[in-house]
Amino acid sequence: MDMENTPQVSRLHIALIGKRNAGKSSLLNAWLGQDVSVVSSVAGTTTDAVRKAAELPGLGACVIIDTPGFDDTDRQLGHLRVGKMQTAVKQADIVILVAVGPVLTPEEREWASWLKLKKTPWLLVLGKADTMADAEQAADRLSGELDVPAVAVSALRRSGFSKMMQLLLQLLPPDFGKETITGSLAAEGDRVLLVMPQDKEAPKGRLILPQVQTIRELLDKRCIVSCCTPDKLAAALASFRESPHLIITDSQVFPQVYGQKPADSRLTSFSVLFAAYKGDAVALKQGAESIARLTDHSHVLIAEACAHVPAGEDIGRVKLPRLLRKRVGEGLQVSFVNGRDFPKDLSPYDLVIHCGACMFNRRYVLDRIRSSQSQGVPITNYGMAIAYLTGILHKIDFAG
Repeated sequence: MDMENTPQVSRLHIALIGKRNAGKSSLLNAWLGQDVSVVSSVAGTTTDAVRKAAELPGLGACVIIDTPGFDDTDRQLGHLRVGKMQTAVKQADIVILVAVGPVLTPEEREWASWLKLKKTPWLLVLGKADTMADAEQAADRLSGELDVPAVAVSALRRSGFSKMMQLLLQLLPPDFGKETITGSLAAEGDRVLLVMPQDKEAPKGRLILPQVQTIRELLDKRCIVSCCTPDKLAAALASFRESPHLIITDSQVFPQVYGQKPADSRLTSFSVLFAAYKGDAVALKQGAESIARLTDHSHVLIAEACAHVPAGEDIGRVKLPRLLRKRVGEGLQVSFVNGRDFPKDLSPYDLVIHCGACMFNRRYVLDRIRSSQSQGVPITNYGMAIAYLTGILHKIDFAG
């Protein structure tokens, strides 16, 4: 897949953070050589996170995120803007903290400590080097003091960007981009059958992203790929001289597919595969098993990455709640969140069930998993939950 067509969720995410008027937007524009963000001397010009897809030498396909200042004190909107910045940081594989001067402010030091606590790879940039005396020496001093890479950059003179790129390359997570969707479940020459419902929830004229990404990976592995809808599964299986090595299904038809699959075919789902590809399959499997502890007085949060309007038998809004209430009782309370909305406080909930998160990058999904774990709230995803509720969680295969 060429870099220009790489989905945003598969790109390296780099977030620029700093105080208002620290020069984040000027740095971004000079770095990419185009006017991506509005630049003004008025503090707080950037009021929402601005995302720009770019291809950078050595780093490959990236998303650069310009964020609002973390010192926004506007009584009505400041906390909302800071919240947008925090969300961007949770998505970031690397963070660039743009400092306003050679001596860090208390807010800058606070955020530096927070990044260390979160174990987020980050880089300190003195972003207005042309206005500072001995900017490079100041960067070296702060680098030693904070134990973090640092560089002096001038957007006006377009200097320091080469060193900044070198430091970013050193911060690149060693495992970034090396995860695979199917892992050891599929190898060259394997016949793989994909079962994909095309109902009201399916977009007209195209496949959903997990299906596209999975098919592409299987083709890259030189597998023999076949596709069908659930109603044609029996006909598809009958057309094969040999059983498919692997069947990948939409989670909502798990029981139907399991009941028809050949004994020697392995079975998994897109959502189960994405549990490992985007997150932590072990944690999500344990979360699914915690359904056994739910009662009709429990409270479940269902989180979906997309912000689409549900239609018909929506898996998150209709099918999962129905399965859960059938299992634990009609009194079960179910709440929903969409997109980047996700509660900081998860204590009201006994379980979080997340979608496959095809529209989120891995870093962001892992942040949500860790947030749930740190608060003692189990978390799973659609595929794992449905597999458990239909009694086949121990019978399906996981990518390894």
